[in-house]
Amino acid sequence: MIKPLIQKVVVAVNGSEQSIHAAMYGILLSKQYKCELKAIYVVDTSTLRQLTMSRIFLEEESRNYEKRLCDDGSRYLSYLEKLAKEKSVKIETELKKGAIWSELIKAAEDFGANLILLGGKEHPNDTAQNSIRHDKISATNAEIIGSASCNVLVVREPNIEKLFKIA
Repeated sequence: MIKPLIQKVVVAVNGSEQSIHAAMYGILLSKQYKCELKAIYVVDTSTLRQLTMSRIFLEEESRNYEKRLCDDGSRYLSYLEKLAKEKSVKIETELKKGAIWSELIKAAEDFGANLILLGGKEHPNDTAQNSIRHDKISATNAEIIGSASCNVLVVREPNIEKLFKIA
């Protein structure tokens, strides 16, 4: 008999609705298949460093922004812990700093993940500001998909909130 294909799952969290949906999917997956689950939020200090070096941000602005991102990440991870607890699922969380895709890949490898969950793309009717955010997320997701040594699933389950409520 072969071992289960999915034993350890990492979900990438960035605060977007899509990443929260991916986390909900991961919680349900973990509940259904009894796999280990880890949520990771990466503060993009790599981009902050570039913005500071390009003099778009002052050093102090960069530090303040990084602190806000760390606070946001902690809040999102706490929220996921609460959601997992509602479904009696154990979730490990981690806040990391660096380049998003490389930190996520390294964390997944360290965890021994069989699967990485990513949030799906945003709706085409989004505003221009959301479109810029979408491009950054898409580029990061492409890097993760291209560099991961395990399977990657882009979650686009349209009814995940309903499924989560009834599970």
